[in-house]
Amino acid sequence: MTTDEIIASGDLELYVSGSLQEKEAAVLEQAIADDPRLQREVEAIEASLITLASGVSPGIPAMVWTYILNSVRGVKRMESSKTNWGAISGWAAAVLAIAGIFWLLNQNAGLEDEVQLTTTENSKLKQQLDFTENELEATEDDLAETTDILDLIRSKNYEAYTLPGNQAVAPSAFAKVYYNAKLKVAFIDSRGLPNAPANNVYQVWSVKLDPLSAESVGLLEKASEVTEGLYRFDNIPDPEAFGITLEPAGGSEAPTLNQLYILGAVSP
Repeated sequence: MTTDEIIASGDLELYVSGSLQEKEAAVLEQAIADDPRLQREVEAIEASLITLASGVSPGIPAMVWTYILNSVRGVKRMESSKTNWGAISGWAAAVLAIAGIFWLLNQNAGLEDEVQLTTTENSKLKQQLDFTENELEATEDDLAETTDILDLIRSKNYEAYTLPGNQAVAPSAFAKVYYNAKLKVAFIDSRGLPNAPANNVYQVWSVKLDPLSAESVGLLEKASEVTEGLYRFDNIPDPEAFGITLEPAGGSEAPTLNQLYILGAVSP
């Protein structure tokens, strides 16, 4: 047969589908090998089948369909020389079934990715929730602690004194002290003091008036701060007055009198 007759006969489609008898297929294979036009026609038929199957199951690589076509060609040829449309239909159904399997596998992989993504997002949300709950608990604890301290210093066991500012250094400054003479504990409220300059710190002194002497109680720093602006000091040596000076960072052994911000008596 001529090239046109072979193309018109439909044998190429049967060859691609693996439905030709073995002898006929061998003759046709030789004709295809010798005729570039027939080779192009076979490639076009294969491409059409791949396109058809891909339309049913998008996303399956072309190499998979090429493998299927090569596998189909390797099966035993049909013994009948007549056109066997039942065989063709059966082969097409098999291809579509395989396509469906690949489609389901791809769908399953996509669902697994979505489940993993959802699990990861849920884990992040839980971490954020735990962090928020911890922050809330810490805030509630701080509020409870602050309330306890306020209740403590307002009790009858503590005497409250307002310490005035030194008119020569800081006339508008003031501080409050809550003092328990029995326990020798003092709470200093520093919110009436201006912010200390960089590399400086306020130092609290227990003052004796006669003769005049001063002993360091401690620094207004984080280590002694019980809540914002309120500092606790223990073992106060029976003060007659409290003084607060501005000192270099780390404090001083003796008060710098020209930096005396606060001085006030606490003795009855």
